[in-house]
This record gives sequence, structure tokens and C-alpha cells, in this order.
Amino acid sequence: MKISRIVCFLPLVLLCFVPVVAGTPLRQSVVPKKSVDAFSGIEAGAKAVTPSRPTETGIREIIPDKYKKRYEAWKTEFLSSDTGRAEWDAYQKSEHFILTITISEENARGGGTSKYKWNESGELIAATITLGDRIYEGFPSPVYYPVMNSLAPGNSSYAGNGSLLAATKIAHEFGHVRRMSKTNPAIYRLQAQLIPLYNSILLSNGRNTRDPRLVELAQKMGGTPVEIWEDREYWGEVGAMLFLRDITARQNYQCTLFNRIREAVELYARPYRDRFAEIADAPPASDACSWQ
Repeated sequence: MKISRIVCFLPLVLLCFVPVVAGTPLRQSVVPKKSVDAFSGIEAGAKAVTPSRPTETGIREIIPDKYKKRYEAWKTEFLSSDTGRAEWDAYQKSEHFILTITISEENARGGGTSKYKWNESGELIAATITLGDRIYEGFPSPVYYPVMNSLAPGNSSYAGNGSLLAATKIAHEFGHVRRMSKTNPAIYRLQAQLIPLYNSILLSNGRNTRDPRLVELAQKMGGTPVEIWEDREYWGEVGAMLFLRDITARQNYQCTLFNRIREAVELYARPYRDRFAEIADAPPASDACSWQ
């Protein structure tokens, strides 16, 4: 069954991916407006909450009983990597940040991060990762997801289904949280405010991106909505690649995996090549798989 690619509304409010089973989408000129997702903590134009510190810290796992068995398998796979353990331990032991992880049937094969909160000092103190209940299935398009797509059947000689795929998607979401911790909340809120306005003008002017109003908005936001969105998704993919680098460090298919990622990056994400090449060329990646 073919599943069409869906780009999330307000990409900086709700970062998410929706797997594509068939077809390779073209790049979009607009992030389509859609009703605020049930996972989203901030609506268009709303201001983020900035409490001084969370009432509780660490990792809070809200997993329905019917999903606990599969979730534990995914978590075990994620924690089998050095990167996964280090990130989990850092959040678990944090005294100023709370990470909530939950599962939903909506966007069953995808995931998302949302409900970011900062304190008055601009420090990220809360975020929520929502996993689809079937993230062990479905491979996103290589256009924006070169790492997760590298696990798709036919791309390599190893199996990428099941817990490995699910853990890679979890690593992608952790990548979003890591990046958001380095993001200026004022810029985030400005982008969340202006993206709907940009999209509204674009859809009403015949999709003319040279419209002076849109040029001005893009300058204020630091890019067009699609440019902002894709930058965030590629940072999520950095998290996924760090996980797979660790998992495949001593496997004979690491080079096959990295070559597949490189092909997709060169074809669809050339401006972002350096962030992926840095991982491919750093330990514990094999020297034989270097991108240099």
C-alpha cells in the first residue's frame, strides 16, 4: 500500500516524519497548513511556557500496557549503542530537564518531538517524544531521511526491520531533542509565529517565492519554512546515524550502510553533507568506510 509523504504543520513546533512505502517525493515549496496535531504543545502564534524549572526531572515513560513489550525491545536495542546509553543516562540523571516518552496509534510508523519548554535563561527544560505504535515498520523517503531509508529492503544485504529500525527512529527523535537544546528559544518562537503567515501568503500569491513579503519573512526566520524544516529533519538523521555507527562498528556491512547514506546525501542533501561526513569519519566508524 502506497503512503503519501506528509509534511508537518509548524515544523519547529512539531518535528516529525511519516514513512513512505513507495515513491520518491519531490521537494516541497510550502509546508502545508494542517490542523494542530494532537501531539503538539504550542498552537500557531502561541507563546511557549517558560517556567523556572520542571516540577520533576529525568525520563518519564508513559507507555500503555499493550505496547510495553514491544517498547522494551525497542529501548533495549537503542541502549545497546554507546550513543543511546550516553544520551539516556544524561537525561535520566538530569536535575533540570524532563524528557517524556510516549506511544500513540497516530502516525503509527513515524514519530515526533513536541512540547518544548525553556526557563527564563533560555535553557531547554522539557520535551516530549511521541513514537508510533508500529515504528518497527515503514521506511521514510531518502529525500529527507537518508539514514533511516538506508535500512530499507534492497538497499543492503542486511535486515533493517524490527527493533533495529524502531531504535533508529528513536535515535532520530533524540537527535531532535539534542538539537533543540542548542536552539535559541526566541528564534524558535519567531519561526513558529511567522511560518503560518509565510505559508498563507505563498498559497495566495500563486506560490511566488520572490514575493517581497516572503523574502522579508524568510530573512527574519533564517530561511523558508521548508528550509527550516529540512534542516531540523537532517539533524534528526544525524542522531540516527550516530546510533547506526555504533551498532555497526564491528559489522562487515557498515561500509555498505554508509555508502548508501552517502549516495542519498549527495543526491538530495548536498548542502548538509558535512554533518553526516563528520560521523562517518569519526570513531568507532571503520577507517575503510571513510567519506574522505
